[in-house]
Amino acid sequence: MNIEQARFNMIEQQIRPWEVLDPQVLDLLFVVKREHFTPPVYRNLAFADMEIPLGEGQTMLAPKIEAKLLQELGLKKTDKVLEIGAGSGYMAALLAARAGHVVSVENRPALAEQARRNLAAVGVANVTVETGDGLAGWAARGPYDAIVVSGSVPEIPPALLKQLRLGGRLAAIVGVEPVMEAVLVTCTGEGVYHTVNLFETVAPPLDGIAAKPAFTL
Repeated sequence: MNIEQARFNMIEQQIRPWEVLDPQVLDLLFVVKREHFTPPVYRNLAFADMEIPLGEGQTMLAPKIEAKLLQELGLKKTDKVLEIGAGSGYMAALLAARAGHVVSVENRPALAEQARRNLAAVGVANVTVETGDGLAGWAARGPYDAIVVSGSVPEIPPALLKQLRLGGRLAAIVGVEPVMEAVLVTCTGEGVYHTVNLFETVAPPLDGIAAKPAFTL
C-alpha cells in the first residue's frame, strides 16, 4: 500500500467532502500519522472510512468525524483541552498540535498505557493521559478551554459542562442509535450554555456509559 497516497485519498475523498476546509486542520492530517496510532493488525485500514478496533471492545472513530470535531472546536495554542476517551492517542495527538496542553482520560488501564506509548513514540510531549472515569471529567486540572468526547453519550454529563471555563467549548456526539447528532456547546456564563447542532452521525457509545443508568434517556 502506498501510505501517502492513501492518506491523500482519505483527506480528499472522505474529509474534505464533509466540509472540513480549515487548511490548518487538513495540513495537520498529513503531519500526524494516523497509522502510528492504529494497531498493527489493522494498519492497512488506517485511512478507511470506518471505526478501527483497538482491543477491549473499543474503537477509533472514523477519520472524518475526528477531523470535523477538531475543526469545530477552533483551538488556539494557549488552550487547555480535556479529551474523554484516549483510545490509541490519535485524537489527543491532533488536539495537542493545535493546543497548549491536553488531558486525556481513559478508563481502561491497558488502553491508557497504549496511548502513552503511542504518543511518546512520535514525540508528543504536551498530553497527559490519566486513567479514570471520563464521565466525571478531570476537575483537578480544570477548568478547560475545550472538551471533546471521543464516543457518543445519551446526554452530556453535567460534570463535564461544569469543567468548561467561560467561553469554553465542548464537542460531543449525543443521542442513542440510530439517532445521534454532533453538538458544540459553548459556556456563555456561569451555568449558561449555548448549543449548536453540527451534523448527524452514529458513533459507538463512550466506554462505561451503559453502566451508568443515570445517563440514559
